[in-house]
Amino acid sequence: MIQIQHVSKTFGRFKALDDETFDVPDGQITGFVGLNGAGKTTSMRIASGVIYPDSGDVLVDGYSVIREKKKASERLAWVPELPIFELDVKAIDYFVYIAGYYGYSTSEARKLGMEMLEKVGLKGVERRKLENYSQGMKRRFALAVCLISNPQNYLFDEVLNGLDAQGIAYFRNLAADLKKEGKAVLFSSHILSEVESLADRVVFIHKGKIVKTMTMDEIRKFATPSLVLRVDKVDNNLIDDLSKFGEPTVNGDKVTVRNFNDDPSRVNSMISSRYKVYEMKLEYSSLEEVFFRIIGVENEAVRV
Repeated sequence: MIQIQHVSKTFGRFKALDDETFDVPDGQITGFVGLNGAGKTTSMRIASGVIYPDSGDVLVDGYSVIREKKKASERLAWVPELPIFELDVKAIDYFVYIAGYYGYSTSEARKLGMEMLEKVGLKGVERRKLENYSQGMKRRFALAVCLISNPQNYLFDEVLNGLDAQGIAYFRNLAADLKKEGKAVLFSSHILSEVESLADRVVFIHKGKIVKTMTMDEIRKFATPSLVLRVDKVDNNLIDDLSKFGEPTVNGDKVTVRNFNDDPSRVNSMISSRYKVYEMKLEYSSLEEVFFRIIGVENEAVRV
């Protein structure tokens, strides 16, 4: 379990983190969502012990990254947004080199390396130099390396960035396996549909502050549904009727009733005698829409 406790960090005059507090529980996948510059990467760098906070602390399985850094580091793996490797080395040889620091013999490390590289989809290219790997392949290699010590806790910073569909699928499977093993996983991503499909809970950060932490069930309840219907004609009478159930907007023969607050069958009973209904369904807000509602930003073109 990772516990981030009242962490603050300033770079010059810029307040990167402001009294940040949240937990990453064992046996769960926690999504970390915020706009660019919100503090996600700084949070992970502090949690991994790469930089220290100005105040506050991070506990990894109860060990402080400040006072007990060695013990905390042994229990945590971190894949940064931009992993850096010696490029003029074959992937399997570099894996063996790193595994040596964890006490593996050369033969043990090579066997483990072949297994881990296959697990992340790099079977057949283990002896290729890292300089000849694509960015997506380098990210997969970083995932393999983070598994060497089999720690209890994992930090993945924008790990999906640059991965192709196959790479994303490998990460999904890896995250699911870690969860099944009872590990604690924190991952950030601007691909919110992936956060939505993978995470058990989501931590929302904005301008260095944690604004909300919600389980996916809570997010679904928070995501007010819209009723979408297609009819043979749209007139003022229909709009007046639908206004009793929410906020209707029209696009051709399609009407979307936002903030829908009733049962679709009641709407159908009210209008079916006067209008031919081709389609009627409920649509729920995406995680992206929920995020922008939470932070109070309307411009959804802003990258997270």
